[in-house]
Amino acid sequence: MCKISIITINKDNAVGLENTIQSVINQTYKDIEYLIIDGASSDNSLAIIKKYSNSISTYISERDNGLYNAMNKGIAKATG
Repeated sequence: MCKISIITINKDNAVGLENTIQSVINQTYKDIEYLIIDGASSDNSLAIIKKYSNSISTYISERDNGLYNAMNKGIAKATG
């Protein structure tokens, strides 16, 4: 089986983030590395990340320089 890395980037979208997390953790494929890159959200996003932390391989919550910077952070951390 091949490990798959899934990267979710987020900024102030707690509802969408939770829906995405639930979708990823409900997958039947088990060899998933799940990374969340959050742009220092000021909403409830960090609480949601912590709520599902046992299903998340890595998360980063810090200011970034936008969408592509966040994706590049995730790619740099991914091992799948």
